[in-house]
Amino acid sequence: MSKASKKTQKVRVYSTSTCPWCVKTKEFLKANNIKYEDVNVGADEKARNEMFEKSGQFGVPVTDVNGTIIVGYDKEALKKALGL
Repeated sequence: MSKASKKTQKVRVYSTSTCPWCVKTKEFLKANNIKYEDVNVGADEKARNEMFEKSGQFGVPVTDVNGTIIVGYDKEALKKALGL
């Protein structure tokens, strides 16, 4: 995958400020130069409901990569969804 197409990906990480797996997910994205939107569901009820609608659960992290939903810190699923 080219760098140009990486930049056009829409990545959202639904997380909380106290979740160690959320930190790992965001560190993985940063290490691979993937831009993402961090959505704190601990502080935003609307975002929490949106995350639940997408994933069917309230556990974090939930990562949305162009509509592909990844629950938890799943490095292989992230690589596949991001084309790494």
